[in-house]
Amino acid sequence: MRAVIAEDSVLLRVGLVKVLEAAGFEVAAEAGDAEALLVAVEEQRPDLVVSDVRMPPGFTDEGVRAALVIRRQWPGTAVLLLSQYVEERYAADLLTGDTRGVGYLLKQRVADVEEFIDALRRVAAGGAALDPQVVSQLLLRRHSDPLDRLTPREREVLELMASGRSNAGIAAQLVVSESAVAKHINNILAKLDLPRADADHRRVLAVLRFLGVG
Repeated sequence: MRAVIAEDSVLLRVGLVKVLEAAGFEVAAEAGDAEALLVAVEEQRPDLVVSDVRMPPGFTDEGVRAALVIRRQWPGTAVLLLSQYVEERYAADLLTGDTRGVGYLLKQRVADVEEFIDALRRVAAGGAALDPQVVSQLLLRRHSDPLDRLTPREREVLELMASGRSNAGIAAQLVVSESAVAKHINNILAKLDLPRADADHRRVLAVLRFLGVG
């Protein structure tokens, strides 16, 4: 079985290589970012990809988005994602389809090497390895209103956005910096699962969601 590993931390990547080789996998290539991962998969056509979720350049969800591309373009390639948190926006897309050959494990819960190796082999053989916390969080997400995820401060910011205030106007109203407002808005857009587009368009979509339109 041939594998490709994607992890931006050199130390963690070296550790993963040793674990996979000990489990009998041939590590065909290593990548430090999502773009290099896709190139490696196209060139090597591995049986298994082991990838971190957060990778350069944005350190947000590059790994899971790359996993979606891999599952779409090379459906015979199994994918095991490792993460320190549950990336809900794209993990839901990955796990609500065919989960054969798919794994999503939280790093802090992978304490036993033998269990991890068992998960690797199970995913590579076409099975699934899903952390219970990942499953429960995605189920909760499916049955909840995205607006419920916002903090009280984020709801205040969204209300002011809906009233037509600019970032500067919101900052003046809440007596905070404009950079703090920008951070709140980014969190709002992420929590509302809005598609990636230009900032102005996403801002309008957020207001429409708040108003219950669309």
